[in-house]
Amino acid sequence: MAATSARTLKLLSIFGIGATLTAEELATRLGTSVRTVRRDIGMLRELGYEIEAVRGAGGGYRLGRATRLPPVVFDEDQAVAAAVALQTVPAVLSGIRENSARALATLQQAMPARSRVHAAAFTVSAARNYWEFPAAPIDAEIVRVIGGAINRQHIVRVDHAGEDEPMTLTLEPHDLVVWAARWYLVAFQPDADRWRAMRVDRLEPRMPTGRTFDRRDVPHGDPVAFVMSTYDRGDTPAEWPCRGSALVALPAPVVARFAPGGSTVEHITDSSCRLTLGAWSWAGVAGLLLTFDADLTSIEPAELRQALRSLHTRVDEGLRRSS
Repeated sequence: MAATSARTLKLLSIFGIGATLTAEELATRLGTSVRTVRRDIGMLRELGYEIEAVRGAGGGYRLGRATRLPPVVFDEDQAVAAAVALQTVPAVLSGIRENSARALATLQQAMPARSRVHAAAFTVSAARNYWEFPAAPIDAEIVRVIGGAINRQHIVRVDHAGEDEPMTLTLEPHDLVVWAARWYLVAFQPDADRWRAMRVDRLEPRMPTGRTFDRRDVPHGDPVAFVMSTYDRGDTPAEWPCRGSALVALPAPVVARFAPGGSTVEHITDSSCRLTLGAWSWAGVAGLLLTFDADLTSIEPAELRQALRSLHTRVDEGLRRSS
C-alpha cells in the first residue's frame, strides 16, 4: 500500500507540470505498467482530482485546468531541485536572498520527512568563479514585471539604456533566458520588424499597456539558441584589470555563442568579427582568444600582443624539452 501511495503522489506531481502524456509515457516515468498507470489514474479520480483523457494526435492524460494540487506534492528529485534552486537564486537575482531563505524553510517544513532528509543532503553555497565571468545579480522586480507581461502576452514599453542614446521601445516580450549569469529578454520589435535579444538589466519597464499580442515563432525555434547566437544582444565589456581585442576569422554568431560572459562581439564580415574581452592578466586574455582556434589579426593593445609572444615562446620551449 505504501508503494502504491508513493507512486500515486509521484503521478500527481508529474501531472502538475501541465503536460499531456500518454499512458505509455507515464508508465516509463513511473517504472511500472500501463495497466498500473490506468489504475492509479482511476484512484486519483476517486480522490477528486480531475484527470482528463485527451483523444487524437498528441493525446493522452492531463490534469484538468480547474484542479488544484495540494500545497506541496514533491517526489525526492523535485525536493532536491527546489532546495538547490532556492539556495542558488540569489546569485542571479538581487533583493531576494531573505525571501529565498524563508521559502526554503517553509518548503522544508511542508515536505514529508523522507523528502526533507533527501533535500537537506544538498545544502550548498553559491560562490563566484572567475572563469564564469558573471554579471551582478539583477533586480527581481524588473524580472517580475517583464515575466508577467510574457505570461499575459502583453505588449510592454521600456526605456532601453543602449550604447547610444537612451530610447523608449515598444516590444512583444516572448521569453526570458538566463545565460552566463545574465538575464536576456527575447522580444519582437514591431515598429522595426525585427527580433531582439536584450539585456534585462538595461531595461526599465514603463506603465503597463494592457495591449495583447499573438505569439510568434522565435528564430531558431528556441529562445536559448537565439540568445546564444545573437552577437548584438546588448553586452558590454566587463571591468577587468586587462582588456583587449582581436579580429577573429570566424562568423560573429559562432563567436557570440562561445565567447565568455562580459565580452562583446562586433560583426565585421560574414566570416570575421572583432572580439573584445577581459581577464585578470594579459596571459588570461591571450589564452581565451586561443581557445577559438582561429586566425587572429589586428590584436590590441601592445600588452596583449606581447602576452601572445610570451605564450608562443613558452609552448615552443615546452615542446622542445618534451621531444
